[in-house]
Amino acid sequence: MRQEECERQRQKIAEIEDALIREGYFTLDAQAAALGISRSTTWTVLRAAHKASGLSPSVITQMLSAPQLPPSVRERIHEYVREKMNGSYGHERRQIRRFSAGLVSHLHRAAREVTGSEAAEHFM
Repeated sequence: MRQEECERQRQKIAEIEDALIREGYFTLDAQAAALGISRSTTWTVLRAAHKASGLSPSVITQMLSAPQLPPSVRERIHEYVREKMNGSYGHERRQIRRFSAGLVSHLHRAAREVTGSEAAEHFM
């Protein structure tokens, strides 16, 4: 993975934080609550302190499952997923397939936990 592709991925993740701030989530506690993940995971995600692999399928699923996730933040996460699956961040096809399979698996599991029309609302 080239440095410019890593930087593109970091910038996209920074857009998630920017969207949270625009929605009024200024503190780490508020951002963690909105994303539906722990404070430490939120810190790691928003500070781009993760490996070049980017956000994991399980973290993405947790965030998309958060009922209080603002639509603008949800859209940034969807953009991240689309771009990662299109290879915009320099990952090899094998890595993208593994990411896609993991994401589908986690989303199916999460959807089973949510009933009826709530499932569409949580993940779309």
